[in-house]
Amino acid sequence: MSFVRTAGVVLRGRVTARAGRVLAVALIAAVLSAVLPAMGGAAFAAPASAVDEPPRQGGATATLEGLTTYGQAAVREDGEELKTGAGLFEMSVDGGGTLQSYGLDVDNPTQQHARYGETDWAQTSLHDNANAGKILWILRHSYPQVDDLQALAKSAGAGRLTPQTAAAGTQVAIWRFTDGAGTAGDADVRALDPGAEKLADHLQRKARTMREPSASLSLGTVEVAGRTGGRLGPVTVRTNASAAGVTAPSGSAAQGVRVVAGNGKPVTAARDGSRLYFQVPEGGRAAGTSSLTVQAATKIPVGRAFAGVGGHAMSQVQILAGSSQSTVSASATVNWSETGAIPAVTTEKNCAKGGVDVTVAAAGDKSHRFSLAGKEHGLAAHGSRTITVPVEEDQAYRIPVTPSAGPEKTIAGVLDCATKSAFAAQEGEGLTPQSHTATVGGSDAGAGEEDGGDLAETGASNTPLILGLAVGLVFLGVVALLIVRRRKTDEGEEQ
Repeated sequence: MSFVRTAGVVLRGRVTARAGRVLAVALIAAVLSAVLPAMGGAAFAAPASAVDEPPRQGGATATLEGLTTYGQAAVREDGEELKTGAGLFEMSVDGGGTLQSYGLDVDNPTQQHARYGETDWAQTSLHDNANAGKILWILRHSYPQVDDLQALAKSAGAGRLTPQTAAAGTQVAIWRFTDGAGTAGDADVRALDPGAEKLADHLQRKARTMREPSASLSLGTVEVAGRTGGRLGPVTVRTNASAAGVTAPSGSAAQGVRVVAGNGKPVTAARDGSRLYFQVPEGGRAAGTSSLTVQAATKIPVGRAFAGVGGHAMSQVQILAGSSQSTVSASATVNWSETGAIPAVTTEKNCAKGGVDVTVAAAGDKSHRFSLAGKEHGLAAHGSRTITVPVEEDQAYRIPVTPSAGPEKTIAGVLDCATKSAFAAQEGEGLTPQSHTATVGGSDAGAGEEDGGDLAETGASNTPLILGLAVGLVFLGVVALLIVRRRKTDEGEEQ
């Protein structure tokens, strides 16, 4: 069997059992991403529920174009040594721009043309990595940030370096701080080129802790709420760009809604620290929803993390090594009502606690109640509550939130917080990754099920699509099993 050359995928005709399982989960996530929108979510959720990916607070979104500048590395794990490509990836930014990045997980493969979004370290496997700041030091003191390869080779005692060997050495050094390779971990990574290996050793030895860089563009909140007839917000802009454009709400639902500054004057541009408000007039719609978008062109700070989004959530997390002038954007939503605000619902992965943080905030004139993951909660008229919903690593999830005012909202995604797939730790034969989506709580949960679990919701009108999805998942499971069995066959032939 042959596979695309990419970091984390073995190049000598087979993959590890771990990589095979992770690849199967990635394929399943891609199928779910493609099929669920076509089904309209009706087979899995109540008709009135809007299904959203956990909102990002802004930055760049990009498509992975592949491993472009690389050498070779060897990974020793579980008593065997496997070869893999090691070096720089390239990503094309939505709206314009090019990024260079290194991978953060030697075990996980990358998905071809995977979609990525800029994010904080806390939303990735770096959340509990005491060496994360050392990885940033490596990025700033090696290729491509240091493009004088002769000077770099001299400082590392590496003889001669090419872009390919410099990239390979840098990637190996990063892997040693993400997977514990070469330290106290269960894997060992080395560059095959002697110069690249000396560079990796040099970077590993010299690395010092640095502080995580700020986002290229972010908003203090992605959803606000309040009554009509006032300024709702603020939405605080944070960016390293000198200026950013602000797009006002549009469409019939936004009729009369304006984006203004604290003094009430209309806003079309913002900068770091700007506080934006939605001006919602009285006499318009009794209740509604609208949004604003902030966009800028800037260089994204080296060291920003990029995680897969949508069906690519399990593609190997990337860390930024270089950026051209690139388009970055962020959006915020407003909900309003005449007689008391519809609560604002925001979510964020909480890798430290192994779950998803759901925050419900109100700024109306009466208290609220809301249902989250099958449990009822109270909320003051002017207050907010954040609740962490536990989700297993590598598990696709759906979390319904039903406020007493406003429609039900369902948050969907995949929790990917570790460098190694949780399924890789499972022992024994015949074990496959979870290919279903766990619905946490929900209004249709039966007695004794309100704490959540794998609750499959069905819809008879989508039976053909459900059957097609099931067939597709079975096929992917068979492919994963064949990959693992072929690996065993190859090992038998080599002995």
